Amino acid sequence: QVQFEESGGGLVQPGGSLRLSCVTSGFTFSHNDMSWYRQAPGKERELVAAIGAVGIHTIYADSVKGRFTIGRDNQKNTLYLRMNDLKPEDSALYYCNARPFILPWGPGTQVTVSS
Repeated sequence: QVQFEESGGGLVQPGGSLRLSCVTSGFTFSHNDMSWYRQAPGKERELVAAIGAVGIHTIYADSVKGRFTIGRDNQKNTLYLRMNDLKPEDSALYYCNARPFILPWGPGTQVTVSS
């Protein structure tokens, strides 16, 4: 079965940084575009960033451009998200998944940005 295991979240002050990881299994990771999503309480899940199967082409939400960097290691079936200059509005539960066909969601990893 498909599994996503996100990690790397935590509590940080505004301006801080985190690196999220998502270890995947149960599907052909290297053949799929991948994405990071986030969902804050009371809000809909939103796309944060996406990366092509080869790992060259990337897309970012306007709110995180210049601060977040998505990456992948196809040999390790792992997706990454480097998050710099974090802001309180970045606080959310972060998930990874495939694109464009969504697979069963993993548990996510919590990011909280607060002073």
